[in-house]
Amino acid sequence: MRDPGDIYELTADAQNVPEGLHLVAGLTGFADAGGAVSQFTEYLLETLDHTVVATFDADVLLDYRARRPIIQFDQDHLTDYQPPALRVYQARDEIGQPFLLLTGFEPDFRWEQFTAAVLQLERRFKVASTTWVHAIPMPVPHTRPIGVTVSGNRSDLVESMSVWRPNTQVPANALHLVEYRLQEAGASVVGFVLLIPHYLADTEFPLAALAALDSTSASTGLIFPTDRVREKNREFVARIDEQVRDNPELGKLVGTLEERYDAYMEGSTLRSPLTDEAGELPSADEIAAELENFLATRRSRDDGSPA
Repeated sequence: MRDPGDIYELTADAQNVPEGLHLVAGLTGFADAGGAVSQFTEYLLETLDHTVVATFDADVLLDYRARRPIIQFDQDHLTDYQPPALRVYQARDEIGQPFLLLTGFEPDFRWEQFTAAVLQLERRFKVASTTWVHAIPMPVPHTRPIGVTVSGNRSDLVESMSVWRPNTQVPANALHLVEYRLQEAGASVVGFVLLIPHYLADTEFPLAALAALDSTSASTGLIFPTDRVREKNREFVARIDEQVRDNPELGKLVGTLEERYDAYMEGSTLRSPLTDEAGELPSADEIAAELENFLATRRSRDDGSPA
């Protein structure tokens, strides 16, 4: 096999990456129902501090004719060209915890070499665990929480979060192969397949991005700002609900999906990862106390005083 180091370059900032970080991954280009992965990764890069630590060679990995990049034309001349990018970043979550983020286009070519390169980078940085997300359309209603199918070797997350565990064949993407090779190597890896309402698969469904953020937090302990996404989702759902009210056929479809979803979940023994061992949700007072502790920590950091 070709040398995996031939398809990426490290930046100077790679020397500053501490050992033992979590790697979070999401690649665009295949089965991104509800725009889950694109929204998720774009939101992280927009809201969190980050630096590039490795860049993959797009000329080797991308089929430009299948996914043509955009070039800007201004009346009579070209003004801007943004080449596709596939990169590893070091980022920091809302409370300053560092992690690695692999994002960009899904490679069209050399999957084995790309996978070997990712594993090589993970060994170099002594990655603690790998978490990746993608999304598929399912006959589920938008009025219920987005479910996930969990893969990998994190049995705790499979037991607490995976609502659908099929035995089937599926079209693979590049991160499936990365997960498979990490499992073979005995490394900690988990994949979250978000189950998106099929009638919203071609939209940018904000709840899909929230599900990706929440799943990643459950896997890694990282904390992400979500207020902006939650507000977008409230506005989005309000518009969808209005359409459902005005369209009897759509209303009947959603109602049927709700009945099937509820019947399925009634037979599930799944325990929410937000509950304790007794299945109880934290009280309002407990949530308020945790929030006060968090805000106090943020204020002390902003003031420059010890946390």
